[in-house]
Amino acid sequence: MKDAELIEMFWQRDERGIAELQQTYGSQCARVAGNILSDPEDVRECLNDAYLALWNRIPPERPDVLPAYLLKIVRNLSLKRYHYLHREKRNKNAEIPMTELEGVLCTRETAEDHVEASELSACLAAFIRGLPEEKRQLFIRRYWYQDSIEAISRTLHLSESNVKTTLFRLRQQLRLFLQKEGYNV
Repeated sequence: MKDAELIEMFWQRDERGIAELQQTYGSQCARVAGNILSDPEDVRECLNDAYLALWNRIPPERPDVLPAYLLKIVRNLSLKRYHYLHREKRNKNAEIPMTELEGVLCTRETAEDHVEASELSACLAAFIRGLPEEKRQLFIRRYWYQDSIEAISRTLHLSESNVKTTLFRLRQQLRLFLQKEGYNV
């Protein structure tokens, strides 16, 4: 089913749209949530919350790219759940690739920093757009989709060592890029 048809079903409040959405994008959503959360029950809960959030947002919103819109909701809900579990020390074995970027991107704590976060986001987007296609895919797969080194290696047909080295170099390039943009990292 085409995205426009799915969106129209949501606009008409046709509940079959949710089932069609699950059939079309459910596996992608589960992969993104599963890369962040280790418990299958947490993944299912996040997916259900994402479908409900989409149901509540359409209408009034009409996303241009439905899969990206949906995956962003899934990712954000999964990260919220991860942080909840991690903060409460309920999931001590969980590991998330964003910790690799902690040395490059500092955490935002003050209200002033929250205002600057949108500028940092635009700067990060510019960095990513400037990367060659393969490196861009590698960066996004690791830090957006939270794919494992092994999964990236299989998907991009690279050795794990090559993936690790390239990610390390990309983090160094990002650090230099941010410093040139005036960020103290």
